[in-house]
Amino acid sequence: MKTVVIIGSMDTKGEEFAYLKRLIEKHGLKTLVVDASALGEPKLKPDIPNSEVARAVGANIEEVIKMGRGEAMAIMSKGAEAIIDRLYKEGKLDGIIGMGGSGGTAVATAGMRSLPVGVPKVMISTVAASSSVGSYIGTRDITMIPSVVDVAGLNRISRKIYANAAGAIAGMLMTEPEEVPDEKPLISATMFGNTTPCVDRARAKMEEAGYEVLVFHCTGTGGRTMEDLIADGFISGVLDITTTEWADELVGGIFPAGPTRLDSASKAGIPQVIAPGCVDMVNFGAMETVPDKFKGRLFYQWNPNVTLMRTTPQENAEMGRIFAEKVNASTGPVVFMLPLKGVSMLDSEGEIFWLPEADQAIFNAIKQNVRKDIKVIEMDVNINDPSFADRAVQELLNMLKSAL
Repeated sequence: MKTVVIIGSMDTKGEEFAYLKRLIEKHGLKTLVVDASALGEPKLKPDIPNSEVARAVGANIEEVIKMGRGEAMAIMSKGAEAIIDRLYKEGKLDGIIGMGGSGGTAVATAGMRSLPVGVPKVMISTVAASSSVGSYIGTRDITMIPSVVDVAGLNRISRKIYANAAGAIAGMLMTEPEEVPDEKPLISATMFGNTTPCVDRARAKMEEAGYEVLVFHCTGTGGRTMEDLIADGFISGVLDITTTEWADELVGGIFPAGPTRLDSASKAGIPQVIAPGCVDMVNFGAMETVPDKFKGRLFYQWNPNVTLMRTTPQENAEMGRIFAEKVNASTGPVVFMLPLKGVSMLDSEGEIFWLPEADQAIFNAIKQNVRKDIKVIEMDVNINDPSFADRAVQELLNMLKSAL
């Protein structure tokens, strides 16, 4: 019998969680209740009390209760993450469901984000209908269900919402994907509008060679999701053609993927081909949203909601140093590929972002700082030239075969 972990504040929402628990068990599923509250006594007896959640990160629940709300929520979030991760690794969790307001959502989803993609995760939340749920979901497949009314008592609206949520988690656990014979190894690739021709060609060639390719759009979330899937062991090799998220991370654009971008493949030791794709651009919203400190820079309006700013030689040199530093930590095979005639569509001769000295700055920084045993290939073409994609595919295939 599969087990659904129910996580939330059992002190203030015990009645609601007891109702949800009954509904889930009517579907023939076991439940395991985790109390992540930081206030009073639970109104629904948990299987894992809040004291154990706090203790999972070295805290004492009596001391946590005396803290300010923000500090207490931070500790219980970390505790929830540790407890949920442990339950999954012990085989005591098949799916997870939570319920709450903004605080309860923060704590419960912290635990959910510790689980791999594919494990059913449902969150009934007062903030699910807002436009800013990205921080709760992260890069995980968390299903957010708006509570419609506050999670405060049972009424004709909330009972139906909770019943739907119970049915959702039950349906997820009862439905298995169709088996695919001879499932292909997964390759991750990174793409932006300005590297689409290169990545499309590379993807087609990798598929011809017998691989399944997951393409990630480099808008911050895309890069973070790829890094997490690599860390979770899903990915066999990486075509990191588009590393533009580092431009936003370094300069202050709207699509950063965080300082750990480029870490996972190196730690996992899987083959990777890396190119400085679209490092010529930093992303902002509409032109009026660009910070005043960038006045005088070169801009290109990609669409009404996206404005691109050309990077400088100094910024590119710093990115090159970072790329080399990240890859120098790799425990597996790596190839750097440098397109000497431009790193994007806009960075080609005659186009608005064509600035050879900026490109050369990142190329030089990579070559000067990278480990001597790491292969660096320079090609006298633009990144979207078919020959560049073909060579990237061949280099990755060679590394994959050598790794067998």
